[in-house]
Amino acid sequence: MCDVNQTEVTEFLLLGFTGLYKYKFLLFILFFFCYLIILAGNLLIIMLVSTNHNLNTPMFYFLKHLALADILSTTTIVPMMLNIILYDMKEVPVRICIFYLHMVVLFGFSPIILIAIMSYDRYLAICCPMRYNSIMQLHVCFKMVLGSWFWIFVISFEMIFVWQFEFCGNNVIDHFFCDYRILLELTTSDTSIFTLADSVIAVISCVIPFALILISYLSIFYIIMTLSSISGLLKAFSTCGSHLTTVCIYYGTLFIIYMPTSSDRSLSANKFLSLLYIVVSPMMNPIIYSLRNQEIRRALQQMFRKC
Repeated sequence: MCDVNQTEVTEFLLLGFTGLYKYKFLLFILFFFCYLIILAGNLLIIMLVSTNHNLNTPMFYFLKHLALADILSTTTIVPMMLNIILYDMKEVPVRICIFYLHMVVLFGFSPIILIAIMSYDRYLAICCPMRYNSIMQLHVCFKMVLGSWFWIFVISFEMIFVWQFEFCGNNVIDHFFCDYRILLELTTSDTSIFTLADSVIAVISCVIPFALILISYLSIFYIIMTLSSISGLLKAFSTCGSHLTTVCIYYGTLFIIYMPTSSDRSLSANKFLSLLYIVVSPMMNPIIYSLRNQEIRRALQQMFRKC
């Protein structure tokens, strides 16, 4: 319960990009076109993989689901961000804000698991090429993707704790979406159980997948270093180059934002760094795979010829 001199918060005030109001139309146009590029690029990846038989391989099957995850995670945040930019700030009911936070967690974790699965796929393709087709069959890929989505759905239930929080007095969120770190600062409830659960889930859902990615690429680099032919080296690098670039972009931005020193940065700095994984990474993935992958380029050329 709130104290006598405090009022219960029923709405949060999201400030968005404070101090840049005079550039709001420029920001709106910039992020609107970025959002269109994200939608167009990832939908194009999904369409190409779904309709082109030459792309009916495990790598592109996982890429299709990564594109879907990028669309869902971006769509959860960017439309609200555009609304806040256009109207300078926005009042959001507490329950709606927590619901958005639930969706951010649900779709925000999905690329982490999918990228780890894709690294295992690259490991098998390079380190165990003779067994690759027998292991990575379509029903196995389907179970891996289904399992990843199910696990993400399960861990998103940590937001049940947030639904129980009480908010009194201060209702200002200096961000363009409902960031759980700010909600933890605003709530007057005990957050120890949620903090403990969040730490455990972060280890299971972020640290362990990153460790699997690291082990996979250490094994891949070891195999690459044993290759004597230049053609074999180039083929190995082309096989994992696009995915490795995606890993560096996605995990690099997460480490920059959530590393321990991030608490020493200003809210404005963390706000702009959040754009890296909310906008930049989903926008770069289709570009990376279309520019570096011959099969994607060939499928694009075939589609343009048909059009």
